[in-house]
Parts: sequence; structure tokens; C-alpha cells
Amino acid sequence: MAIDGRNLQILANYCAAAADAMAFTLMRTAHSTFVKETEDFSCQIVTPSGLAFASPRSFGAPWYSGIDYKPVLDLIEDYREGDISITNDSYAGNVATHSPDIHIWKPVFHEGRIICFVVGHIHNTDVGGAVPASLSRTLTEIVQEGIRIPPLKIVSGGRMDENVARIMRLNVRAPEQNWGDFNAQLASVNIGERKIHEIVARFGVEDFCAGIEGILDYAEAQARRIIESIPDGEYFYADYADEDGDDGFPCRIAITMRVKGSELELDYTGSDPQLTSSLNMPTGGRQRHPLALVGVTYALSTLDPGLLLNAGTLRPTRAVMPSGTVMNCEAPAAVGMRSLTCAVSQIATLGCFSLAVPERMPANSPGGNAIMNIRTVDEKNRVVVASIGPVGGGGGGTPKHDGPDGSGGLSAFLKNTPIEINEVEVPILFKRYGLQPDTAGPGRYRGGLATVMEFRVSAPNTVVTARNRNRSVFASAGALGGRSGATSTFTTNPGTPAAVEHGNRDVIKCGPGDVVRVVGPGAGGYGLPRERDPQAVLRDWRCGFVSLERARQDYGVAIRDGDIDAAETARLRAGMPATPDRHFEYGPARSAFEQLWTRERYATLTEFLADSPVVWRHFLKHRVFAAVENGSHAGRPVREQMMAIFADIRAEFPALGESHAKT
Repeated sequence: MAIDGRNLQILANYCAAAADAMAFTLMRTAHSTFVKETEDFSCQIVTPSGLAFASPRSFGAPWYSGIDYKPVLDLIEDYREGDISITNDSYAGNVATHSPDIHIWKPVFHEGRIICFVVGHIHNTDVGGAVPASLSRTLTEIVQEGIRIPPLKIVSGGRMDENVARIMRLNVRAPEQNWGDFNAQLASVNIGERKIHEIVARFGVEDFCAGIEGILDYAEAQARRIIESIPDGEYFYADYADEDGDDGFPCRIAITMRVKGSELELDYTGSDPQLTSSLNMPTGGRQRHPLALVGVTYALSTLDPGLLLNAGTLRPTRAVMPSGTVMNCEAPAAVGMRSLTCAVSQIATLGCFSLAVPERMPANSPGGNAIMNIRTVDEKNRVVVASIGPVGGGGGGTPKHDGPDGSGGLSAFLKNTPIEINEVEVPILFKRYGLQPDTAGPGRYRGGLATVMEFRVSAPNTVVTARNRNRSVFASAGALGGRSGATSTFTTNPGTPAAVEHGNRDVIKCGPGDVVRVVGPGAGGYGLPRERDPQAVLRDWRCGFVSLERARQDYGVAIRDGDIDAAETARLRAGMPATPDRHFEYGPARSAFEQLWTRERYATLTEFLADSPVVWRHFLKHRVFAAVENGSHAGRPVREQMMAIFADIRAEFPALGESHAKT
């Protein structure tokens, strides 16, 4: 049959169903909660050259829908039937992007010829390393982040390499759990191989091979049509992780998005330097690295929900990521928290799209959903290492409706874990898990509410990790008159004299009886709060989503005796702003920060750091920030002040001056 038009769509559906079957197999046979409940995994079918053309349609991690496996496929010398290869090394091809993500791939042969690969990854709850669950912002080198497996064959001709298997099991905290998940991965790619053979039997091998290229071309054409609907121009947006390390300064992700015809460019110049914490992204500078372009995938999907998601989707887009920066780090930088940086980059990307097509894009989602992990012991003194689910916020308010509560925006298809399952598998007692009132960013359409999780620990020496925590300082921005969402909190023993607020820390130790409460950040609102339907505010109050005080303060809605006081509401709203004064409302912390750290100041810092050795950059950033904070050379124009600070630093460190002279 001819592979075009309707038949191409039929083939695409068959391939997506094959990817679905891989994902169902993985999800239903995995051992860890993080895979079988949260669904932090991916399954793809890729061309012989490595381009993904089919992914699951409604679950798993869609970050990888546009992945290119070619860099790791090429690191295996030869492939034979029954081979399965593996890696989790972030610097070997830049496909695995932190140590817990174990990727495997299997060639699918037809009459001795590779016609595609079936591939996928899972996020292991723990792969060893310095801290339980392997990841923390405090880590400084990748060797601290757990076992690293270079690209190699774990299965050759259908036979497992037991030596590699033993090394994998020896270096993790929960070997039985990890090995169960790995066997689920093997089952997944084996199912994928079987499904591909069924498709080839139906369509014929030549039509299959031509069709998968056609699927990529079709997605590219769809993406180009969407981009052509965006006004040509240059759009700039920056966002921040609250800290670039423990007790650090903000970590900036800056994007200049250039739209020209049917093509996009995301220029990350102006983003932070490579850090001596684990927020770095190991993209290898690849122009279409899927994690650097996730925001594009999400934006294009928002603009056309019928868009096919595969590697063809990203063909019209390129990313510019200078080497030695947080978006394109060099070994041996730690990379475990790259998902937080990726989340911030997504928000920055969507911020650029909001400037370009504000009537079609939502306000900011929170980003930095805290993935809660725990290392403890059960009543039989057996070690338990588990993920107990994400704690984040909802989606940003949109031009037509409120943002979804508790989940949305950047949560993709990842899901929460029911507390009944957590309490069966982990010796903790949940006190609360739900939505937190008064966290949504006010607007004509409000942002999504944040999630709250509170649980009691039952064993000594318990370690709780809140991976990717963010937004405890900088809030999620509102758009076009909408206001920012609430910031997040992380507290031990709340409401008691022993209460401790942990700020942006992501690893804490607890003992028996300690109560941990995590509240995620709220999402930004869209449109002026005074334009929100008072009945919608009343409904939110009745649902417990907003208090009487905040209904009055944020929306100008007076509620008395369980109903709206129309006269008082009209009086209150008459005193509220009638037009937005800027596109985004960032909240007080970011607004104050950017009064000092303007685009001009950041531009001079970027020049200075780009001319410095990579190993110096994080240190130099902190010295410059401290000097500006302390008022060094204050009173001068910004560029003159910064140049004077740079001169002081070069004079203090002669070796740095020599490095500059050499470059």
C-alpha cells in the first residue's frame, strides 16, 4: 500500500499503540512506586539512525518524545539479534542526563537488517552515591551521584552479562527493587520488538521503513505551520531557580527566542555559568537536545493539540547553548538536579511564547515540583528506599479558564502515588495530602492551587529528600494583570515550638515522631483579578480554596453570610487597577532582585564569565554577586561599576588574569 495520507496516519497509530504496549508492560511489571505509580519512565521507537517516531500517548515522561538516540547507538560497535544495550552515563552521548535514568535499547531486525530500535528509560529511586535517592543540589561532581554505566551490551544474543548485573546490584541501596525495575525494562523492549514485527507483517518492510520517515516529515510540517502563525520577532524571558547551591544566589535561565517564518531559535546566552552544584544540564550543546527544547514541545502542543510528538517536531527549532554554562556543562560537573533547571528553562520558553502570542498561552506554572523520597527502616529493620510522590502546584491561569489544581503545567503525564500505597510500602503515617488554600495566583482566571503533603516518620535516622524543590523565594509569575502564586515551604514539626523551616534545602534528617510538611508553589493567574466572576470567587470560598480575607483582598469580592455583598464588592473593585501595567507580575522577591540585577548588569557578567576558565566561573559569579550586594563601586553607571568589580577580582587573583591574557 502507498504510505501517504490516511495510511500514514494508520501506521502512526499502530506505532503509537506499540509504544503504548511497551509502556503498559513496563508500568505493570515494575517494582518501584516511582515507576509503577508516578510513571517516571519513557518508551520510544526510533529509526535506525536514532530519531524517535513513536511514544506513549498518555503516560510516562513526554520530555523524551523528540529524543535522538544516535549518539549512544554509535557507541556500540555492532548489533546482533537479541542484543540489548544500556547506559546511564550523562557524558556518553548526552542521552542519559542524570545517573538515576537508566536507558536501554534493542535493535529490531528483519531478514538481517536493522529496521528500527526499541528504547526507553526509567528513573531508578536510588543508584547509590552520596545521599539516599542519589540526588541533591549539594553534590558537586558526577561521581558523587551514584554508579555510572558506560554504553555497553547488558544482553548479548539473548544472554545476560552477569558480571555487569552484579556490579549494578552491588552499588545501590535497594538492589531487589532496582533489579525488578530493570527486568520490567527488558520486558518492555521485548514487547516492543514483537509489536514491530506484527506491524511489518501488516504493512510490509519497505512501506514500514518509508512510513516512519513520513511520520517524522509530517510532524515537522505540522510544527512549521504552527510556528508560521507566530509573529516574527525576538522575544526575551528569564526565570530563576531560587539558589544555585546551598545558601547560594539565584540561578538564572535566560532565553532569547527568535521567530523567523517557520523556524525558531532559542538562544540561552545569558544563562548562568556551569555550577559547582548539581543543577547543570549535560546537553553536549546539541542543537535539538530534547531537554533544552521541552518548552517548545509543550508550547507547540498547546497551540495545536493535534500535533504529533516525535523528533520531527523539533526539526524547525535549534538551541544555542554556550559551553561551560548551566545549560551545557562540561565533565565532571554534577548533573543530578538537571530536571529543576529543565523545568525553569521550560517556564522561560513559555514566557517567550506568552510575549509572542499572549492570547493563546497561559500564565506561569510553578516548576520545580518536589519529588519526595525517603530512606528509612521498617518494623523488621529492613532498609526502605522509596519515592512517595510529587508535591507541586497546578497550571497557570489561561485566557479561557482557571489553571488545573495540584497538577498541570509542567507535570506532564507524571502522576501522584495514592497514600494507601505509600503507607503499605513505607513506614510513615500521612496526616494530610491535598490542596493548599490561598496559594493560587489571583486573576480573571486564577492559577492552579498548590499541593500539601504532611506525614509522620516512625524510625530513627530517616532521610527525606525533596528533589527539585524551588519557588520558596521567587514566585510563579502572573500574566496580563494576573498576579503571582504563593511560594513553597518545607517544614519539620509545623505548629510546635520545635518547628524548623528548611527554606530551599532538599535533604533533611528526621527521627521517630517527626512530622514533615511540604507545601508546593501556586501557579500564576491570568488577567485582572477584578474581572473574575464574583460567583467563581464564591465557589472557590465554598470549596475551601480561598479564604474570606483573600477573596476580599485579592479579588475585591466581599462575602457576608455565605453570599456575595454586591454593594461592597462594587466599592472594593472600583479601587482596584483597571489595566495591567506590564505583561508579567513576578511577585515582590523577583521584582526587588531585578531592580538591582537588570539585563544590562547580567550582560556584563555574562561577558566576564565567558572569558574566564570554566572551573572558575561559579566562584567568580559568587564573588561578583557579593561585591554588588555589598555596594562595591556603587554610584557609578552599571557597566562602569561592573568593570571596576571585575578589575578588582583580577587583581586579587593573578592566575585568573593570566588565563584571561591567554584567551
